[in-house]
Amino acid sequence: MEKDSKIYIAGHLGMVGSAIHRNLLAKGYTNFIFRTFEELDLTRQAEVEAFFEKEKPDYVFVAAAKVGGIVANNTYRAQFIYENLMIQNNIIHAAYLNKVKKLLFLGSSCIYPKNAPQPLKEEYLLTGLLEETNEPYAIAKIAGIKMCENYYCQYGCDFISVMPTNLYGPNDNYDLEKSHVLPALIRKMHLGKCLEQGDWNVIREDLNKRPIEGIDGQNTKDEILKILGKYGIISTSTSTSVALWGTGNVYREFLHVDDMADACVHIMQNVSSEKLYTELHQTHLNIGTGVDLTIRELAETVKQVVGFEGKLAWDDSKPDGTFKKQLDVFLLNNLEWRANIILNKGIRLVYKNYIQ
Repeated sequence: MEKDSKIYIAGHLGMVGSAIHRNLLAKGYTNFIFRTFEELDLTRQAEVEAFFEKEKPDYVFVAAAKVGGIVANNTYRAQFIYENLMIQNNIIHAAYLNKVKKLLFLGSSCIYPKNAPQPLKEEYLLTGLLEETNEPYAIAKIAGIKMCENYYCQYGCDFISVMPTNLYGPNDNYDLEKSHVLPALIRKMHLGKCLEQGDWNVIREDLNKRPIEGIDGQNTKDEILKILGKYGIISTSTSTSVALWGTGNVYREFLHVDDMADACVHIMQNVSSEKLYTELHQTHLNIGTGVDLTIRELAETVKQVVGFEGKLAWDDSKPDGTFKKQLDVFLLNNLEWRANIILNKGIRLVYKNYIQ
């Protein structure tokens, strides 16, 4: 990419897209194209094709997607497969039609089989059954990988895919119904700490920024306590507790989104589809730290960072998801990229950003 190359970041306001934009700006890139959802509905083929025909971007990052945690994935199954298929199909095909020089598609580590060997190597794709709770989302992402691969095979397009591990960072989604595990833990324990301390001003401020099912800071204390209780943030006269899904014994790997963005730009600059498909013999590249921990360990770390002193109540009647999803990052490390932000430091940065 040249510094003045025309770059389109699909999903530029989200956690991933905004991180890629920050990274590119820091590296001196200046020519960006953006569209909000109100300006361009990526699920509409005619709109997407008209946009590409008008703007003619040189490089494309596909960071737009419908995303969420285990609850959202399992609840909105049809929406997750439909919207993600439509978004990526429209962008990838329009990029081909308008001769985009290079495209990078972002997937998710949930593409790998539920019982695949650990750590997860790129070659394990499509070797077994998927985790049931996020199967629709995973199938959509697998389709995106195969589109990029086969648009190279048939048309010679320089389209490649990357699979990041669980991400966290600025602009994350803190919706308690739809968020991933780490932002959910941060918000639950932040609100739990505020209940412990009787800090209703901060609680109301939090709910004004991020209402929960229509409940905001203008509601009564009883109404607020009721909605918090629904999401497992419970305060009594003697104690405060936060309920968490599952046993806490499953393992997850976490990568700060700024590290992920740096890896994406590094790959965009240094890895062609020819190198990926014919030299490395892979359909995509993993992006991660190569290190994981249990959700219970993660929760204790968040608890310590936030300063919540109450009880963590694990509900083992709720699903855990896949037992372990640690990525093998051998190929990425050999391409001279490694993660820099350790988890404890990253969580402190994110919580500081959240309370500000």
